[in-house]
Amino acid sequence: MKIGPYQLSSNLALAPMAGVTDLPFRQLCRSFGAGLAAGEMLTSNVKLWNSNKSRSRFSHADEPEPRIVQIVGGDPTMMAEAAHMNVDMGAQIIDINMGCPAKKVCNKAAGSALMKDESLVAAILTAVVTAVNVPVTLKIRTGWDEHHRNGVNIARIAQECGIQSLAVHGRTRACMFNGQAEYDTIRKIKQAINIPVLANGDIDSPQKAQQVLEHTGADGVMIGRAAQGRPWIFRDIAEFFATGKLLQPPDSDEVRAIMRAHLRSLYIFHGEDIGVRIARKHIGWYAAECPQQDIFRRVVMRAETPDAQLAAIEAYFDALAEAA
Repeated sequence: MKIGPYQLSSNLALAPMAGVTDLPFRQLCRSFGAGLAAGEMLTSNVKLWNSNKSRSRFSHADEPEPRIVQIVGGDPTMMAEAAHMNVDMGAQIIDINMGCPAKKVCNKAAGSALMKDESLVAAILTAVVTAVNVPVTLKIRTGWDEHHRNGVNIARIAQECGIQSLAVHGRTRACMFNGQAEYDTIRKIKQAINIPVLANGDIDSPQKAQQVLEHTGADGVMIGRAAQGRPWIFRDIAEFFATGKLLQPPDSDEVRAIMRAHLRSLYIFHGEDIGVRIARKHIGWYAAECPQQDIFRRVVMRAETPDAQLAAIEAYFDALAEAA
């Protein structure tokens, strides 16, 4: 799969997720085979970029190419300015968020709320594509609600405006993350346009990834929540695509090593205090894959320093090894 001049290493993408896809997690997922990994969405209001949270989203140190930044907003001029500034700071692809269903985003006429106004969609896309000399991509939903599935119209507008790749979550904005994703609309979108399409929504196994690709005809899949606590899902899917075989789940020693490395990268990137707090949610997701997960989660979540967190993890896995 290719986006602009960039030949991706795989047709598997990590979905941008606020509070999750920081640089350490992106690097981790890329190491397991994700060919694309966008950062957390960044507001187009540059006046808000002075916060520690926003500044952490600008970092591309040691990040594999292509480096992709996602921006969100409802004003064409502000979006163009945000895109241009991010390119100046090292972004190689700009992704536009028109898929986020969160109320705090939609109430500001951004994210998936923009799908209500197709003329504004065109204005934003044109402004951003014109403002930068790098590929611009777009993430959308299938529509606003079940009565207004205008994803095909938006996809055609996107292609006409110069968007070079489209990711589609198989739910409407009204669905939020409830119910099951539907892929018929993604199939219609793929049939309507010529640019690459990534299918997104409820893809949580190699078999499901294959089924979605076959049903939609999409060029690749985008994985979101299923990668939380299971960054190796990209390796599993890639192997299944290549050989039709399912890999065995990682053993305890590998999970221990993955967690240890991930947490240490969080402490370095965010600083110890914030790193410990962010690590807790990742630990919670990893715990879902671990034996005696309730005990593990309860012990590790009480740790308040990096050393204490890491010691608790080592003690847990040592106990598992002794019991084996």
